[in-house]
Amino acid sequence: MVAAAKTPRAEIPVSTTGSKSAVGLIAPDTSGMNFYRADPILADLLRVHLPAALFQHIEPHLDRLGGLAGGHLDECARLADKHGPVLHQRDRFGNDRQWIEYHPAYRELERAAYGEFGIHAMSHRKGILGWSDTYPAVAKHAFTFLFNQAEFGLGCPINVTDGAARLLSRFGDDALKAKYLDGLTQTDMAKLTQGGQFMTEKEGGSDVGKLTTTAVQEGDHWRLHGEKWFCSNADAEVVMLLARPEGAVGGTQGVGLFLMPRRLDDGSPNHYRIVRLKDKLGTRSMASGEIKLEGAIAYAVGRLDRGFVQMAEMVNWSRLSNGVKSAALMRRAHHDANTVANNRVVFGRRIVDMPLARRQLMKIMLATEQAVSMSFVTADALDRAEAGSQDAAALLRVLTPTLKYRATRDARKVCGEALEMRGGIGYIEEFATPRLLRDAHLGSIWEGTGNIVALDTLKRAVGRHGAEAALGADLHARIDDASGIPLGWRNRLRNLTDKAIGFARDVAGRSENEAEARRATSTLYHVASAVTFAWEGSRIHAMRGDARRLLLSKLVVDHRLTAQDPFTVLPGGGDGVIADRLLGDRPLAMTDAAALLGT
Repeated sequence: MVAAAKTPRAEIPVSTTGSKSAVGLIAPDTSGMNFYRADPILADLLRVHLPAALFQHIEPHLDRLGGLAGGHLDECARLADKHGPVLHQRDRFGNDRQWIEYHPAYRELERAAYGEFGIHAMSHRKGILGWSDTYPAVAKHAFTFLFNQAEFGLGCPINVTDGAARLLSRFGDDALKAKYLDGLTQTDMAKLTQGGQFMTEKEGGSDVGKLTTTAVQEGDHWRLHGEKWFCSNADAEVVMLLARPEGAVGGTQGVGLFLMPRRLDDGSPNHYRIVRLKDKLGTRSMASGEIKLEGAIAYAVGRLDRGFVQMAEMVNWSRLSNGVKSAALMRRAHHDANTVANNRVVFGRRIVDMPLARRQLMKIMLATEQAVSMSFVTADALDRAEAGSQDAAALLRVLTPTLKYRATRDARKVCGEALEMRGGIGYIEEFATPRLLRDAHLGSIWEGTGNIVALDTLKRAVGRHGAEAALGADLHARIDDASGIPLGWRNRLRNLTDKAIGFARDVAGRSENEAEARRATSTLYHVASAVTFAWEGSRIHAMRGDARRLLLSKLVVDHRLTAQDPFTVLPGGGDGVIADRLLGDRPLAMTDAAALLGT
């Protein structure tokens, strides 16, 4: 499904004399690969989800970003990860002036993301990359997907800058918009003001109602006191954060949303300090810190009694971005595993030709393709919801946490499997695989741990909002729309859809079933991806005669939704043929794909 970096078989140096020459013994990596050209399914999905004119406009820019991500930006990401940010408390003259020093490679990554491609501004500012309108989420996240294959750390500042602009434009008053919105959406680096999101406190991470930061009104602004415990993009110029106004009720209902500038109108620093930067496992290029608010000046955004609800909207947008970025990590790991498998020769055979390695590659591929497809289906739901569709809004409510829960967990495993595919040197920091694995562990923690997000899916999206009905309707509509798919397979997908929706309702409806929330969320994800693969296979086959994604639908059903006997050898004949089709590059006719479904 993904074009592998292959050395022609005749050129593979196979030693028959016991030579100890190092030439050809170490498999290449993805250096110099164009991540857009190496991923034809990305173009297919964009053609499926976007108007033709928009796709044609962005494709040259995606091609350029794909080349940069596999080359120059990848090298910058390596350097920025190795040489992380440093917090300085004083300048060389002894003045108390806090500032964070970044490696030039990080600044170059910023220039590309904010300046050249304007990823943070695509949803807000017309004219980015020459397009006359703003971009839908599907188009924007195609750029997110490619950029994060090179650099995951900066993905957070891009996302929270985008999110701060969205909160301000949606809930801020005219005066605040006039003062701060332009800077948040600038692509001129001299005018850009990056955003931040400071929510977590020692007292409450996911339990936001326990936060202790207070806000006291003082004329047209507020004074904030307290501590924020985990603040990414710590030196952001415009920060969105939550605080409890003086006299407000407890819990989330008493929490207000505020905008806090880094600098005051006279150019002096606002009244808060970066206490220290976090020494993190991953995303080491990006500064995350602890912040102490000492009477910081801030401005109310929207209704004070709706602060948590407003911020929760940003969290949901952020969770979509999180899912896309985890898909990007998996795709990069997938590229690396393919490169190793197609070019490394052991015992006289390429790794890709060995049955156990092929199974490992298929596991990497399947989880990666699930995340990619579900990311763009979720982005499409966001676009339709933003256009006013209530059905899409309900669908988005359940898809977003479902994607975030499963894709971020799969990224940890996929990146670990890709590291193992390279062997011992995959563990060495000179290669990208250790960085991918370290970064992958952030996704399942940021914007809610797995337990929190699974409970959000089942107890809130399903139990409180009934969003599973919208998901069931959407999946049935996609099955009906996939007219080229054999009827027997469509009926099987209908049955699995109904069972998954019923299971989710059972778990959501009874408090004693709470421990099943993770399993039920995974089941929704797998069924949705199985249906989506079949639907995509029908669409792509109609476009260019390739139905291979239908085989991915079968793999999800067989290996994610069907119980396996742990004491029985699994039949491998069918999967072997499917692996041949999916690991190769040749299109597959619908009749040939249908013959492999076993229905």
